[in-house]
Amino acid sequence: MNQRQLLSSALASVLALGAATAQAHDEPAPKDKEKCYGIVKAGQNHCANLSGTHSCAGEAKTDNAPSEWKLVAKGSCAKMGGMNAEQAKAALAKTGSK
Repeated sequence: MNQRQLLSSALASVLALGAATAQAHDEPAPKDKEKCYGIVKAGQNHCANLSGTHSCAGEAKTDNAPSEWKLVAKGSCAKMGGMNAEQAKAALAKTGSK
């Protein structure tokens, strides 16, 4: 395999991985779960945050940030003091932070 083919293959792999990862972040929660924002402890988020400052699990920097979420049993988020996506977006807009 020449250097050009190797580079092309590597680039194609990276692009495919990026597309697959982006799709995984946008998938809805399973039927028995819901995304709950604002209840996550630092480093315990499930995936990309609402404000888009990171795209990976475990990257929450502070406790209870409104942009961070984790999956919880459906119907339990409000009982834990959490927010749905619309409420979290409103909380972010109000504070003007990410």
